[in-house]
Amino acid sequence: MQLHQVRSPAGSRKRKVIVGRGRGSGHGKRSGKGQTGQNSRAGRGVMSAYEGGQMRLLRRLPKVGFNSKWPTEYQIVNLDSLNCFTDGATVNPEALKNQNLIKTLRRPVKILSEGAISKKLTVVAHRFSKTASEAITKAGGKIQVIGKE
Repeated sequence: MQLHQVRSPAGSRKRKVIVGRGRGSGHGKRSGKGQTGQNSRAGRGVMSAYEGGQMRLLRRLPKVGFNSKWPTEYQIVNLDSLNCFTDGATVNPEALKNQNLIKTLRRPVKILSEGAISKKLTVVAHRFSKTASEAITKAGGKIQVIGKE
């Protein structure tokens, strides 16, 4: 078989439906747009949230809370994943990156308490959950918060 003999699979090239070319075409007169009205005419049609002049649902509901345009997204590390380090080691973001526990050094790190820690470690991170910091100190380790001196 050569390149000029290759054919596209059956059904992959569908013929474009031509509408509005008379009643005999099967898609004539109103071109599949129903009866008259705003949606049958050229242009944009009805806006998505429009309710026919009634106050929109979005405007009827109260404003609640605040969403930042630039939220701080923490990289999560659980306690059980810290057991890969040797006893007495210092665990900082660089060490976590070397072990592929976090993706980048540009985003802050938060330590959460899922699992158990069995080694005495000095953990350096931007945030700690309350139970994670208690578990690290109970195992004989220390915590250091980056940014709070």
